[in-house]
Amino acid sequence: MKITKYVLCLALACSMPACVELDVPPLNVVQNDDIFSSVNGINSYLARVYSGMPMEDFRYSPERGLFNFWALTPMCVVDGEAINRDQGGAQSENTKYWNDGYKSLRDINYFLETLPDYASNFQEADMQTWRGEMYFNRAFVYFALVKRYGGVPIVNEVLNYPEQSIEELMTPRASEEAVWEQIKADCDEAYNLLPETNDLGRATKYAAAALKSRAMLYAGSIAKYNQITLTDDNGNRLCGIPADKATGYFQEAYDAAKLLEGHFSLYMDDWKADDKEAQYQNFVNMFFNDNSSENILIRQYEYPNSVHGYDCYAIPRQFMVGGYSSYICPTLEFVEMFEGFPKDEEGHIVTTDESGHYVLYDNLTDLFANAEPRLRATVILPGDEFKGEAVEMWRGIYTGSVDGGISPLIPEGTLPKYEATDAASVLVTSQSASNQTVYTLSNGQTMNAAGRSGRFQNDAAATISGFAVRKYLNPDMPAAEVVENRSDQSWIEFRYGEILLNRAEAALELAEAGKGANYKEDAFNCINDIRERAGATLLTNSAALTMDTVRIERRKELGFENKTWWDLKRWRILDREQNNTMYRVLNAFYADQAGKWFFDARFDEENRRYTFDTRWYYVEIPTDVINSDDLDQNPGY
Repeated sequence: MKITKYVLCLALACSMPACVELDVPPLNVVQNDDIFSSVNGINSYLARVYSGMPMEDFRYSPERGLFNFWALTPMCVVDGEAINRDQGGAQSENTKYWNDGYKSLRDINYFLETLPDYASNFQEADMQTWRGEMYFNRAFVYFALVKRYGGVPIVNEVLNYPEQSIEELMTPRASEEAVWEQIKADCDEAYNLLPETNDLGRATKYAAAALKSRAMLYAGSIAKYNQITLTDDNGNRLCGIPADKATGYFQEAYDAAKLLEGHFSLYMDDWKADDKEAQYQNFVNMFFNDNSSENILIRQYEYPNSVHGYDCYAIPRQFMVGGYSSYICPTLEFVEMFEGFPKDEEGHIVTTDESGHYVLYDNLTDLFANAEPRLRATVILPGDEFKGEAVEMWRGIYTGSVDGGISPLIPEGTLPKYEATDAASVLVTSQSASNQTVYTLSNGQTMNAAGRSGRFQNDAAATISGFAVRKYLNPDMPAAEVVENRSDQSWIEFRYGEILLNRAEAALELAEAGKGANYKEDAFNCINDIRERAGATLLTNSAALTMDTVRIERRKELGFENKTWWDLKRWRILDREQNNTMYRVLNAFYADQAGKWFFDARFDEENRRYTFDTRWYYVEIPTDVINSDDLDQNPGY
């Protein structure tokens, strides 16, 4: 059974109350015998539970706080990996998951309690698998809750009204530590029950280990780095974990990651040593191979029954047919994490020579010609090829003299658009793609002033950073099909690359806690495995490995996979990264009289400023839940 493609024909508790009492049975149309008497009935129930898994995939919208929605403002434009036209600054998730989480928990608990009554209908091995899938899903739900709210009510049995009184149903928040322990227990139970293989989209014992690795790494980080605390009247710590628990959680994360060793491997089907093009293509192809050796758990989509709109929203402007494009414009800060192009001692891109004049390039692609292949597979760089075309992303044409070099168009660190400065007299730019300025060059040829994909002075559907996202964009989708409700590439929820990074980070934390040098050596090897596949330069000295190195490697490898937001939160550094922050962009210009290109790094021209409110490390519990269940609200709300 392909769980995400299964067409549900049963109305299983489509509406339930908001608070924890949950007094409506989950099966209000069909009866238990209809569900628990056949494999088809079980599969329909499983399909419902899996469809409610809180995956932050193509259809997760942090702005609206909704899963299975259209993600016009994805997580990467909130955490600084990218910017887009609709994101004006820092924000928290506008999450509405509390109520949906407890609906899912009720469905899961009901299944676990009811299935034994129908044991005679099924094989014991099948029942073990189904139970394991439910424990996995329960751990996944609790993880989605605890990483947002801290301690939440632990509800592991079906609550029934009026059999139970309102007072009995008022479940208090557990300590945050208790919820992490519940996740660990459910992952362990799932690992013991689940088989090594299962249908695509369904959990295996290794998916359970992967979830445990991710969750325990998060818990260890909270114990070590969190400074926000909240204790209830009974002494339960609702926000935060005692610092002395950090090492134990890092050990759990490391051990769980090791369980996958030998069962999964980095995708290398198309990889060749010393061949940047093959390494680039290998990284691209990894996201379009459902049966990759790297995939641990995926969510499948299939047109027309189950679809998303990723390509339509993210595609560069020149490919737009569905009314949207360029919703994900990677920041220069993200690009600068990679290697293979000139940078200064602070890691910022260098676009000028020693005399302070712009470096001129024969081709638009020359600046990044030696960049690590993983960057090109993650970000469309100016002039890169996509769908058989060069992606035309530049800001304008410089018409002034090039004798003696071209000085910076605007002073470093200043904010105005070029059109509002003295540079306007030697620049030709375009208002928009539909109002493109066509300029006749000195050689008699004509050229669009800003290319077909921008950046334009004023266009709501073009790049605003000088880059476009590449990861997950389908290169084989016909241009006419790049419309809403049409994309169906799978989402990879767990892949072995993440597990190696979990293992490396946990190992380095253990080494720094004095647990032995072998852990640092293992972290070093894991990072080099990732870097080798990426086409990056291998690290040479494990002694010099730092936590910053591991974290940057993680951000590069998992960029635009909706992991960075959570990493920055669990490391408790998002408030430092977004402290009156303005993200930077890279504008390409064509110098007409030289017949060459140059690049200008500057702040985002829309002058957006990002400041992360530290309250957002724990999000607000919905007011209706606080009022109805008499729960403690998180600090600052």
